[in-house]
Amino acid sequence: MANQKGGVGKTTTSVNIAAALSMHGQRVLVVDLDPQGNASTALATEHRGDVPDVYQVLVDDLPMADIVKQVPDMPNLFCAPATIDLAGAEIELVSLVAREARLRRALAAYDAIDLDYIVIDCPPSLGLLTVNALVAADEVMIPIQCEYYALEGLGQLLRNVDLIRAHLNPTLKLSTIVLTMYDGRTRLASQVADEVRSHFGDTVLNTVIPRSVRLSEAPSYGQSVMTYDPGSSGAMAYMDAAREIAHRAIVA
Repeated sequence: MANQKGGVGKTTTSVNIAAALSMHGQRVLVVDLDPQGNASTALATEHRGDVPDVYQVLVDDLPMADIVKQVPDMPNLFCAPATIDLAGAEIELVSLVAREARLRRALAAYDAIDLDYIVIDCPPSLGLLTVNALVAADEVMIPIQCEYYALEGLGQLLRNVDLIRAHLNPTLKLSTIVLTMYDGRTRLASQVADEVRSHFGDTVLNTVIPRSVRLSEAPSYGQSVMTYDPGSSGAMAYMDAAREIAHRAIVA
């Protein structure tokens, strides 16, 4: 899940797509690669400074299995947490061998045979943490908010994806774009949605994620919106989006 712009619903989408898939019986691991640790917070996974986290996996070669925790009350959902220590990883990775493939190596060594999906929540930047995610991933999913300047900076992200595909991860593909923060009362939201669909066609999910107070509230309670308010418009939209993603995986 990547977009170097902040505030586009990236972590919200990571957490809620993962939760929705897990509620459909899929076993899902969320890897929190953002030093802010917002995905860890939303999944009620401890991420204080003294908790083993993704930083130690990337920099110190700690096995991924040593940090993965089951999300409370969600038996099919797991989280590899991030602490603020991860903020230093961008600099510390520079001097390490195969610095761009540290996450891929860690996930390859992790016993993921029982997992159906691994969702990597990237930081809002195009540094080494995001590069590690793109090298480790099979697919890129990009959330785009239905607001002014929605496509600003997207070209740079797509160029990075192309570069990583050419040099580091030949199987990487842009599989999914999800439109977030859609406000049906405004003409702008509709115009942005139309523009994104004209550029990216079937890559864009049919489901759009609405602006929703419940989506904003849920993380402060250590929950996804799927459990915080399953009847809300945001929860139902993410459930529909997860169904689309699962269907695409079957068709593919």
